[in-house]
Amino acid sequence: MKRAVYVNCDGLCTDWISPERTPTLAALSARGLRCAEHRAIFPSVTRASASAVATGCRPIKHGLHGNRMAFIEDGRRLVVRDAGPPDFRGHMRKALGRTLRVPTMSQRVAKHGGFVGYSNVSPGAAYFLDPEEHGEVRHRAGSYGPGGSTVPPLPVKAGLEGDIAMAGLFCDEVLRSRKPAISVMWFGDPDLTMHNAPIGSPTHMAALKQIDALVGDVAATIDELRAMGEDILLMVGSDHGHETISKGINVTAWLDENGFGALREAGKIAFATQGTATLLYAIDEAERVVPDVLAKLKASPWVGEIATGAELERLGIAIEGGLVAGISHARDPAPNEFGVAGQRWGAFNGSEFKGLGNGQHGGWGPDETRPFLIVDHPGAKPARCMERTSLIDIAPTILTFLGVPADGMEGKAIAWS
Repeated sequence: MKRAVYVNCDGLCTDWISPERTPTLAALSARGLRCAEHRAIFPSVTRASASAVATGCRPIKHGLHGNRMAFIEDGRRLVVRDAGPPDFRGHMRKALGRTLRVPTMSQRVAKHGGFVGYSNVSPGAAYFLDPEEHGEVRHRAGSYGPGGSTVPPLPVKAGLEGDIAMAGLFCDEVLRSRKPAISVMWFGDPDLTMHNAPIGSPTHMAALKQIDALVGDVAATIDELRAMGEDILLMVGSDHGHETISKGINVTAWLDENGFGALREAGKIAFATQGTATLLYAIDEAERVVPDVLAKLKASPWVGEIATGAELERLGIAIEGGLVAGISHARDPAPNEFGVAGQRWGAFNGSEFKGLGNGQHGGWGPDETRPFLIVDHPGAKPARCMERTSLIDIAPTILTFLGVPADGMEGKAIAWS
């Protein structure tokens, strides 16, 4: 039976891959297909990206807007929910009657070998690999099997220590023993480290080295299994990159200071922050003030670009549920203290600006939107794919390899053989 494995190194921009910094990833790139023009989705955040990997679709089709999303609740009030906590799926079902609008890889292979996902990011990002519980998802905050059956929590901690433990369990329990048709492992690093340390710092470099070594453990395990006759496709990639946060904006205070406080308090207008991007929602009487809001945003120093209407949909998000605009924050090309170019504004819902000087992502900036992707298989000739690829191409590539239909997906299978 054919099997496919996808490993995600959260937050690892393609520019950080080199023989010196990441020898394993460099070696995999040399022996397989390196997708040189691989791109993130918008927003370039993990929870929406996990859904894109799982479904082969952008938010415009899968329906999860980002790391935070506003719902119309409580008698037509906008309520912004964080998609990270374990209970977010319940809020989403209550507000919309569903989680994701389209099937996941897990659903498609439920009767064709099954799906297992191990994840060390937020619970929400883990659960959106398979939100309707067709396969098995394991996370430290709680796990489930098909139909919501009870599965022990993943016995790991957040951070690099947890990633190390998870990789060992994944190789032994999933790759060597259970052997599902599709298995996914989603590292929390180097993303978590980059949110808490400057980009290019020794701490960042140490996290890269550790994650690279763990990818080497997975690749070595797969090579062992291949040597015993197993046909396994390995894909290794990331969901987004990072840029430095140098300034912060309290978006709640911005609405109040610009005359929209009453509408905000009434639940008629809201910002859903995405790190270096923000989504603007407006319903009912607030719809009339949207042109005024957009005009004031354009004049604000923290705003870089604004997408509305057809441009927002071109970026991959539907105009629905009160969503009216996407904002990518202003960028200064000046380097940080370690010579890494690009400093951005970060959006916060309060006055405490956390992580200034460290990494962040969410918008459509040049570095945060450049993840990497490597396709590794004995039948693949070493090559570089110069065509544009995206996170939405991962699922159709895996399903096509397995001989499972990938109909209805926005992405296309990557030709690697």
